[in-house]
Amino acid sequence: MPDEQSLTEKLFRGEPRAVARAITKVENGAHGAAALMKEVFPRTGNALIIGITGSPGAGKSSLVDKLALFYREQGEKIGIICIDPSSPFSGGAILGDRIRMQTLGLDKNVFIRSMATRGNLGGLARATVDAVAILDAAGFDKIIVETVGVGQDEVEIVKTADVSVVVLVPGMGDDIQAIKAGIMEIGDVFVINKADREGVLRTEKELETLLSLAHRPDFWHSPIIKTVAPESKGIEDLSKAIESYYEFQKKGENLERRTAIAKWRMLELLQEKLLADVLSRSGTGEKLDRLAQEIAEKRNNPYSAVEEILK
Repeated sequence: MPDEQSLTEKLFRGEPRAVARAITKVENGAHGAAALMKEVFPRTGNALIIGITGSPGAGKSSLVDKLALFYREQGEKIGIICIDPSSPFSGGAILGDRIRMQTLGLDKNVFIRSMATRGNLGGLARATVDAVAILDAAGFDKIIVETVGVGQDEVEIVKTADVSVVVLVPGMGDDIQAIKAGIMEIGDVFVINKADREGVLRTEKELETLLSLAHRPDFWHSPIIKTVAPESKGIEDLSKAIESYYEFQKKGENLERRTAIAKWRMLELLQEKLLADVLSRSGTGEKLDRLAQEIAEKRNNPYSAVEEILK
């Protein structure tokens, strides 16, 4: 279709409106989304994708803001994807805390997009991987993905980012939270933000101890960077640490990791496709409603109900 063709052409030229339309298309699973992604995929692999995760209140948004500003000063084109928790009722993003990034929002070489998780675990929206690929194909140099920040399931970020940054703050019991969340294994760079607070040395020592216990298969020693985001302190050190791990990774050219990511992505798409196929069968909607009511009234159970749908 000519309209589809002009969308991809504009997208590859990096036009912000085309980028926004393409992301909306994949986010909504609209007609032509798969065809669009088939064209986008061969043009990916040029951007550096940075995943930023950590507990709520760690100052991730401020850190992303300052890091993006630092990269802009180097003349780079920046894409930012912020994953917000969804409203369980409307499916829309409910935080809307992007107002902190107002200065960046006015820059034509910075593209900021909020996405709702829509109930997806892992701190990543279902379409985040596609959105990252779209920004990559549109010629962005650095793509920063900031996740929800709810701890437990954010290990998913590692599946889309080249470098995963874990943000902690002094005196919030983040050390325990980090072990609990399995974040120790996925952090390539650790940041202690709000480092002007009391307890920063204790947090640093605890983190060093924990890192000495975590064994990474690639033998990378994750650096700990101290930052004070509002004052831009430590932002340059953070960018150097990110670059350093990216270079380290390129030397190892980890095909095994890329294969695992590709397999995960295929399984995710397969699940989505099979579910959509089952739900699109005529009468499935009515059957779902009926079975849900039976389960609520304890006249049926979810296991038998699923078997009935699959029949």
